[in-house]
Amino acid sequence: MSIVLYNTRTKKKEPFEPLRPGEVSMYVCGVTVYDDCHLGHARSALTFDVIRRYFEFSGYRVQYVRNFTDIDDKILNRAQKEGVPWQEISKRYIQAFYRDMGALGITKPHAEPRATEHIADILRMVQGLVNKGLAYAIDGDVYFSVGKFPTYGQLSGKNLEELQAGARIEIDPRKQDPMDFALWKASKPGEPGWESPWGTGRPGWHIECSAMSVAKLGPTFDIHGGGKDLIFPHHENEIAQSCGYTGKDFARVWVHNGFVTVDKEKMSKSLGNFFTIREILDKSPVSASAFITGECLRYYLLSTHYRSDLNWSEQSLPEAKAALDNLYGLIQRLEESGSQEPMASDEELERALKHFAHKFMESMDDDCNTPKALAAFQEFRGEVNKLLVKGLSGYAKKTA
Repeated sequence: MSIVLYNTRTKKKEPFEPLRPGEVSMYVCGVTVYDDCHLGHARSALTFDVIRRYFEFSGYRVQYVRNFTDIDDKILNRAQKEGVPWQEISKRYIQAFYRDMGALGITKPHAEPRATEHIADILRMVQGLVNKGLAYAIDGDVYFSVGKFPTYGQLSGKNLEELQAGARIEIDPRKQDPMDFALWKASKPGEPGWESPWGTGRPGWHIECSAMSVAKLGPTFDIHGGGKDLIFPHHENEIAQSCGYTGKDFARVWVHNGFVTVDKEKMSKSLGNFFTIREILDKSPVSASAFITGECLRYYLLSTHYRSDLNWSEQSLPEAKAALDNLYGLIQRLEESGSQEPMASDEELERALKHFAHKFMESMDDDCNTPKALAAFQEFRGEVNKLLVKGLSGYAKKTA
């Protein structure tokens, strides 16, 4: 069975067919580095870490790119509040991000571009869109003309009229259409900026990801990922400006993870209902029976399918710890059973192993269904425990 992924653009599961046989190119929107990461950020990073690892496990060569947004209004506001250079804020929270990802066992992507490292690529793309008549400049700002991109709305599944009716738009009378979005922003007094044909300014958020993904993976690549809150407007805008600039298809498969919610409401910094990864791990009780590690948190996040929302519950962490402890308990029992007289046959363990491998890969092939994959681990644990009661042979102990 081939790997199947749910494609947000087509609204259905599809067998994955790579652009180049045996290879996977994947870009994921990373964090804006102005504060510590919360559980929602952890879930997104973990989702695509698992997808990346499973492709590698399945024999693919993966090129995985995840960016840092290191210039943004939120970063500038934080720097102004603290009275420090904005670069200090970016550097601090990139380091904090690595600390948190390390605690969760999340591997680094192959490339981690930063927006400020790709200003030349961004300017080239903005100029190209202006040259094609898809963007226009006003008073040092440059806007993408949404009305000139006929397929705008293809990802969210809505037409322009529906999007206009439902969008929260900051009214700017200078824009040709309320839906038009900024590609380049003129710098205000005291703000950082880079020289451009339209004056000193800085990039808009959406163009950063388009420029970085095209620079690292080319105009067309296999998978673009992120949280489902990015579907509109961020990813919709990425498609418009990227396809408008290159004249080619952008990402072939769009994968989005669900929210972490608190009382059924999305966990977010703007709502103030978030828990940082560091807070969760630092507040964990010291006693061995209740101590929550990054590995426990990882197990908890993987216990819900990545596309479903996960409602935060402190009680769920001890449950995840207990499930994880059961798996480690099996390993300990295997190590301690060396002196027992073998009674269970190697064939029994071989059958259990084959059944487990089949169930695990069947689950992961089906849109990376980690809850079913974890259930397969627990079922296998139960089967091996039964064999331990009978007594495993030396071969069986080594294999298990």
